[in-house]
Amino acid sequence: MTDSIRFTLPAAEMPDQWYNLAADFPEPMPPPLHPGTREPVTLADMSAIFPENLIEQEMCADRHIAIPEPVREIYALWRPTPLLRAVRLEKALNTPAHIYYKYEGVSPAGSHKPNSAVPQAYYNQQAGVKRLATETGAGQWGASLAMACQLFGLECVVYMVRVSFEQKPYRKLLMQTWGATVHPSPSPATTYGRKVLEADPDCSGSLGIAISEAIEDTVNTPHTKYALGSVLNHVCLHQTVIGQETIKQMELAGEEPDVVIGCVGGGSNFAGMAFPFIGRNLREGKKCRMVAVEPDACPTLTKGDLKYDFGDTAETTPLLMMYSLGHNFMPPSIHSGGLRYHGMAPMISHACKLGLMEAVSYPQREIFESAVLFARTEGLVPAPEPSHAIRAVVEEAVKARETGEKKVILFNLCGHGMLDLAAYDVYLSGKME
Repeated sequence: MTDSIRFTLPAAEMPDQWYNLAADFPEPMPPPLHPGTREPVTLADMSAIFPENLIEQEMCADRHIAIPEPVREIYALWRPTPLLRAVRLEKALNTPAHIYYKYEGVSPAGSHKPNSAVPQAYYNQQAGVKRLATETGAGQWGASLAMACQLFGLECVVYMVRVSFEQKPYRKLLMQTWGATVHPSPSPATTYGRKVLEADPDCSGSLGIAISEAIEDTVNTPHTKYALGSVLNHVCLHQTVIGQETIKQMELAGEEPDVVIGCVGGGSNFAGMAFPFIGRNLREGKKCRMVAVEPDACPTLTKGDLKYDFGDTAETTPLLMMYSLGHNFMPPSIHSGGLRYHGMAPMISHACKLGLMEAVSYPQREIFESAVLFARTEGLVPAPEPSHAIRAVVEEAVKARETGEKKVILFNLCGHGMLDLAAYDVYLSGKME
């Protein structure tokens, strides 16, 4: 058998609609609540930070939403993305399982994040917005939004979690190359950032703090709106191009996945891959398992509580019904910066509550052990975040070897690790905690 099997779709097969899992949930999701009144938020409540066209998507119950042609034209720079079978990894693990991965690292920013950055920039431009403020953890989202803003003629300011700002300087430079202004968060650029720094000058930051700073910037700066890279419904919606393409590519491969695996922090890439498959399970009675993988250091789904909580530490966002470690949770400075978030996307939280998916967690040394194995067999150096999924894939494949089960494993390799090599250096030198 060949050592490389690749399944590609023609450009004409790129999705022309996003898929909304909310339309297929067997019971409706709890609504977000206003932080002051504790009543369900309205379109008017959210208009201070989002344009109306994106708020309508956030609240939409339609199964499909058309992708605007200007967005599809930019998607075509890298979409459809390839599906590959990891034959060398299968051989290394001596497993009867077939392992497939969807590779989102071929985007200009090197991850899945442009799938939502591009439409968010487009809809804001259409609404007359001139400037977007956002947060970023590892920098994948910040880089993607910086690129999208450049393409649609918008200013972009990014509050990057301080520990990642220091660990991943080249992501900062990527954002700056695309014209963005980047602040380490907590920063002296906002009132809330100064408050945090006064209490703890060495604060390593968190996504909750960075979100608070970006929202403060938004409400205090004219012609500015806020853009979020994960968690919210419209972000999960935009990412479903991943799973829709993958369903067609698995048909080309002539196989059906028994298990779909993805890493989770806020939940965007897992939602993008898994939601179309969950929808098929619900509508067609299929039995494909969905497994979300998170870090032991930030175990939102596996150890968090399902409750209404704020999305940020300054308590300025609507209250979301989600699995949460508490909005004041300060995660350790692990190298998977994109997974250091205290809460989980409400749609993923709801799917987990309904038993439509599972969740597991692993420590970071095990994550990098699997990442290095993947790099040495498949050649691609994965980002630390999807390496969580790879760890779960390895365990599923080993179980298949022990039982002789010929299962089909599918996972989302949501980004490359070429700007994360400092983390690999820490691991390979034996210094990783």
